Amino acid sequence: MPLKFVGIDPFTNGDNCPTVWVDEKTSEIVIQGWTADPDTRRECLATGPIPDHETVLRLPARMAPILKEACDVAGGPIVQ
Repeated sequence: MPLKFVGIDPFTNGDNCPTVWVDEKTSEIVIQGWTADPDTRRECLATGPIPDHETVLRLPARMAPILKEACDVAGGPIVQ
């Protein structure tokens, strides 16, 4: 899978930091983030179930420009 590195948390300490890539073959965004705590997962479940093949991640808001760039690299606008 050809991943293109897009960015890492700008406040990184170089260890275990949220990171964003784009799979250039599928145009999918790949995200490494912090595992959501049980309270966050519980709140997310209020919207609907989390399938076994999915997870909830947390990213700092300061990474919004990196996520926007990943959307641009993937070739699609952010759909609202």
